[in-house]
Amino acid sequence: MPLFDQELTVLNVGLSAFADAIRLAGGKAVEIEWSPPAGGDRSAGLTLARLVNDPRVEAANRAAFAAYLAAEPVLEGIGRAAEVIPGLRGRTILHAGPPIAWQKMCGPMQGAVIGAILFEGWASRENAARALAERGEVLFSPCHHHGAVGPMAGVISPSMPVWIVRDPASGRRSFCNLNEGLGKVLRFGANGTEVIERLAWMATTLKTVLEATLGEAGPIALKPLMAQALHMGDEVHNRNTAATSLLLRRLLPPMLRSRASRDDIAAAIAFIAGNDHFFLNLSMAACKAMLDAARDVAGSSMVVAMARNGVEFGIQLSGTGDCWFMTASPVVDGLYFPGYSIADAAPDLGDSAITETAGLGGFAMAAAPAIVKFVGGTPDDAIANTRAMGHVTLGSNGGFTLPAMNFAGTPAGIDARRVLDSGLLPVINTGIAHRQAGIGQIGAGITHAPLACFTQAVTALAATLPDE
Repeated sequence: MPLFDQELTVLNVGLSAFADAIRLAGGKAVEIEWSPPAGGDRSAGLTLARLVNDPRVEAANRAAFAAYLAAEPVLEGIGRAAEVIPGLRGRTILHAGPPIAWQKMCGPMQGAVIGAILFEGWASRENAARALAERGEVLFSPCHHHGAVGPMAGVISPSMPVWIVRDPASGRRSFCNLNEGLGKVLRFGANGTEVIERLAWMATTLKTVLEATLGEAGPIALKPLMAQALHMGDEVHNRNTAATSLLLRRLLPPMLRSRASRDDIAAAIAFIAGNDHFFLNLSMAACKAMLDAARDVAGSSMVVAMARNGVEFGIQLSGTGDCWFMTASPVVDGLYFPGYSIADAAPDLGDSAITETAGLGGFAMAAAPAIVKFVGGTPDDAIANTRAMGHVTLGSNGGFTLPAMNFAGTPAGIDARRVLDSGLLPVINTGIAHRQAGIGQIGAGITHAPLACFTQAVTALAATLPDE
């Protein structure tokens, strides 16, 4: 029998000790990485088995993914948060991530809330602002519950200016605050005089210039701009250098044609040009619009939100409405700035993982090899992260292509079933905030969405689909 005349190689699935025994006996063995579906959770594994290849789920996912692909978000304008964001009334402050009470908020989020209270004039001193929050005289609500998103602490208060992004295909609008830049900023919990003064300038001068500019320019399509930025080395989450430059180039002619003050225009240009992260908030709003278009498709296992509040990490599925599936938010083991370590870090924080949920950020790292200097690893690791995400997604987005991968579309449409089945967790590249308010960003790194969120989500989705 010819088979036994050939040199044999054993494929070992399971304990490494089996392969070691074969090698000790003089044989060859190749180990295959494998783990049981659902992390070995028998009940979750059986539930998952019900949903794999379920025609109802497959049809729902096709519909949800098609709606995501069809979305064409445009920058429609800028407005005062209370006047444009649904449900933002009275003394209400929006925040990043799943719902959380004041008493449980992490340091950066509490610091940002205090800053927002001072900015709004609800209190004049920090201790008075803290007391206001502690007494329950301020309401808190997740940005995602209002069609909005915010980076890091994600705090949006009624008087803040926000981008207005609209998807003509679905008619939905999404919102995001404006990026303050780096250093002492509200999103990291800083709330000193310089922070409040900057917020006031953004709410008046910058907002006025941008309103006049967009009135002159008309709606600006965001997907083509983001696609071009991918070809120029951005992944539009932690690297937005090209996207910010492209946006500024698009805004400059109508800005100069507008009736805004020349001095104010000069100040606005200097602010935007000096902030490589300025486009991030627009990227987030665009991704939110694309994913909201895929919401509320009964039976769909497509993930439409991943968000963190510095305490808990949560996801939402298209087929389970506004329900959050949550577990503890991880602390990121990344690259830390000199003088800081993981002991100083707050758990992962912010709504900016909406970019990964839409197939950008960590999912598009192959487009941004320079990002590894910021978050760690090598350019090969960046490509490997993008390739791996193809195993947990419903397809690719041909509107966002990656030069380093022969212009393949970014992997997109996270399927909670595939995450649970494969054990491959969605990758997120992220900034790291100090656990204390106001110190700011202390590093960046790669993290992953926790498996427990997907176990809960798949179980909940199965409960909406009666056995046939």
